[in-house]
Amino acid sequence: MKKTNLETFFHFSQYGTNGKREILAGVVGYFTIVYILVVNSLILSEAGIPINGAVIATIILSAVSCILIGLWANVPIIIVPGMGVNALFAYTMVQGMGLSFQSALGAVFVSGLIFVIIAFTKFSKMINDSIPGSIKDAISVGLGLFLLLIGLEKGGIITRGSSSLLGLGHLSDPSVLATILTFLLAIALFIKNVPGNFMITIILGSCIAYFFGTIEISNIHFSGLDTASYSELFFSLSFIEVGRIEFWISVFAMTMVLTFENIGLVHGHVNSIERPEAYKKSLQATSVSVLLSGPIGSSPTVATVETAAGIASGGRTGLTSVVTGFLFLLSLLFIPVIKVIPDSAIAPILIIIGMLMLENIKKMDFSDYTESIPALLIITFIPFTYSIADGMAFGFILYPFLKVVTGKEKEVSGPMYVSAILFIIYFIIG
Repeated sequence: MKKTNLETFFHFSQYGTNGKREILAGVVGYFTIVYILVVNSLILSEAGIPINGAVIATIILSAVSCILIGLWANVPIIIVPGMGVNALFAYTMVQGMGLSFQSALGAVFVSGLIFVIIAFTKFSKMINDSIPGSIKDAISVGLGLFLLLIGLEKGGIITRGSSSLLGLGHLSDPSVLATILTFLLAIALFIKNVPGNFMITIILGSCIAYFFGTIEISNIHFSGLDTASYSELFFSLSFIEVGRIEFWISVFAMTMVLTFENIGLVHGHVNSIERPEAYKKSLQATSVSVLLSGPIGSSPTVATVETAAGIASGGRTGLTSVVTGFLFLLSLLFIPVIKVIPDSAIAPILIIIGMLMLENIKKMDFSDYTESIPALLIITFIPFTYSIADGMAFGFILYPFLKVVTGKEKEVSGPMYVSAILFIIYFIIG
């Protein structure tokens, strides 16, 4: 496709960008989220899914989802199997409730179908409009803190404390030193607004890690993936256990998490690029991606927090997502190389993006405690529970409660009351 055709399709000039910037943003976004290929596959294997099949399923689903939202909604959002929901899939639905992974995939499909109905009807607008601005801003800030914490942990700067919940990592450790040096490089490049600063950070950060001896290039070995294991996984979803109450509990819990997490994430991302009009199509594309998760053979997808990396690198249109999607497909050939990229090269990017997302806190009104307290709980609980859904739940439950006890119940929309009840049920069955 010629450049002029790309400009016409993605409307580069309208959104103040160009093809080169979009491609670079797509590459940065890919390297920021590529860890999901290994992590998601390992978690799926805990549910009994063959590891090689899980790798291929994760790659295919991520590629299809990113290309889908890029072409459908023309936004730079990255969609991959979600962290948290994959744990719900493997440890709760399969190991905890005793569903086979095939039945769990069936439950994912049903959840996706419900999510599609929500996204393609007035329910999505009704739910979005019913969420107060303070809650929406709190979700964005909470996600920023979450990303900041993930970055600090991946880089070894923060670890589990011996006498406290968290503690400072071993600063003399070579991998931690590599993270710190890479962060100093990354923040300098970012403040100077050097073109492609995140991509440069990944490359130079990997070189720094090699210098400190934390990666070994000689360990790279190319070997073919076991495609036979994926042929057994593709369309293996089953509804044979649909009569079990555990199946429907799984559907309910999964639907709650997917709906509110994706609404919060998509809303935050389209607002960060100042394109709120793209919300509807973005949510629709996300819902279709969730629907495809079960048949493809993976836990469901979400619009990732790491999308902010591509946006921070200048991504403003769907070409960013399409580039990321095609790189996922190429991952089938280069998984050994991808696995060599160290956490110390990725962590600084996550830390910087997390800091940038904290800017939304200045929009919040702290003078009204019925607004600020639920919002602050969301901001606190998202990173400290390591769960976007759980963190949101506390705020969604407390918001109507405080409004009612202070005589301001008319300020709460009907869907917020329903959401609070559903989140309470979610905690009870969880």
